[in-house]
Amino acid sequence: MQILGQNYINGARSALGDVVVHSLDASTGEKLPYDFHQATLGEVDAAAKAAAAAYPTYRTLSAAKRADFLDAIAAEIDALGDDFVALVCQETALPAGRIQGERGRTSGQMRLFAQVLRRGDFYGARIDRALPERQPMPRPDLRQYRIGLGPVAVFGASNFPLAFSTAGGDTAAALAAGCPVVFKAHSGHMATAEFVADAIVRAAEKTGMPKGVFNMIYGGGVGEALVKHPAIQAVGFTGSLRGGRALCDMAAARPQPIPVFAEMSSINPMLLLPEAIKTRGEKIAAELTGSVVLGAGQFCTNPGLVIGIRSAEFTAFLERFAALMGDQPAQTMLNPGGLKSYCHGLDNLHKHPGISHLAGAKQEGNQARPQLFKADVSLLLNGDELLQEEVFGPTTIVVEVADKAELVQALHGLHGQLTATLIAEPADLDAYGDLLALLEQKAGRLLLNGYPTGVEVCDSMVHGGPYPATSDARGTSVGTLAIDRFLRPVCYQNYPDAFLPEALQNANPLGIQRLVDGTPSKEAL
Repeated sequence: MQILGQNYINGARSALGDVVVHSLDASTGEKLPYDFHQATLGEVDAAAKAAAAAYPTYRTLSAAKRADFLDAIAAEIDALGDDFVALVCQETALPAGRIQGERGRTSGQMRLFAQVLRRGDFYGARIDRALPERQPMPRPDLRQYRIGLGPVAVFGASNFPLAFSTAGGDTAAALAAGCPVVFKAHSGHMATAEFVADAIVRAAEKTGMPKGVFNMIYGGGVGEALVKHPAIQAVGFTGSLRGGRALCDMAAARPQPIPVFAEMSSINPMLLLPEAIKTRGEKIAAELTGSVVLGAGQFCTNPGLVIGIRSAEFTAFLERFAALMGDQPAQTMLNPGGLKSYCHGLDNLHKHPGISHLAGAKQEGNQARPQLFKADVSLLLNGDELLQEEVFGPTTIVVEVADKAELVQALHGLHGQLTATLIAEPADLDAYGDLLALLEQKAGRLLLNGYPTGVEVCDSMVHGGPYPATSDARGTSVGTLAIDRFLRPVCYQNYPDAFLPEALQNANPLGIQRLVDGTPSKEAL
């Protein structure tokens, strides 16, 4: 496939601007031989307006037709060949096996949302029939279902070039909800984005979707104009706390404020409880090391904080953990910017008087070297912000607490997280099970005897959490509940049956389960 480097607007390609940007070979830092044309303000406007023009048609398509579109996208992504995988590897330095697995996850989540559409529960249909004889006031006929918010701006993530990018979870959820998308390609893998965008466009053409259902723009200076465009009704973002906050502030300052669903920062605390450390400390050290350095630590669920209770067994564990971390090889990160940020984060940790370096070769060269630090518990107890900051890369910080009371105090000092993990034996759960109520307040996903790196795409997954893990703790960016972010309820009062959407009609032509007068039912009325 020829890479044109032109923006995707209303089913056509556009390159009106003079600014040309390039992606890099992640391993060498050299420019790749593709020119990408940064979108002009006029092109951003055209892309947003194209999505707005497509919205009335797209949102009123049957759920089955939208499901066919998502299935077609999945098929097109699965059909991308070895040349595509090689290109993604070149842009990201990720191994081919990881890319092939991520491609499967990307197409799989498209198919999962197609199942949601065919199932019909996303409508949230509720019917309260009229009670004309009710005293002292009659009740009108009230019927509610949910529709797509409108055009959604989605920002590609750096660490998942497929699953959180062009056809990633935010795009899949928005399209499933009936919302056209304007996608901002990530600068780290623009050629990858073009391959995937072509796949989406082919699927749209094959299934007869409106031209503006998917649009994509390139460039580093276009995000603000996109978020502030009046046609955009919601934003999906995965990235840094600084970037996410900037988008939230822009969206809130609009004449019409809109929601931003941003996944931003998490240190994913792991609590290593005494009996677990006593019975399998060496095994935990090996497993935890593998989780910290997996993919050069470039996962939003990377365990960045490890908390243990002081004991001889914990001291032995820490010695083993430090030895294993010190033996880990350097790894190439996704892009030079990521390595620069990693080095900056390490410098801050090295300079802090309350933090000591336990393991890891000196950070130098163009690869990330795994590191292990230990922080004084007072930093958590006193709310030191540095200990709460995510260092995106293969490093983690250990904190040792004196006892359960100090552990509880330390947990109260934590900010919101994507995950929180207990490594525990049954006796630990008996002694520390009451921590779960506190952890529920801190994280969106609670793990027991597992490691947070690895997020299953399914109906029950929550990939979200209290701020600063996300900008809105009520949602998730992974799993089918993600569709809820891009839907809003509409109520019909006293409408004739023929004018109601199918999801609310008496005959229930869609055959979906509805809440009728407070009782779940699939029956016709």
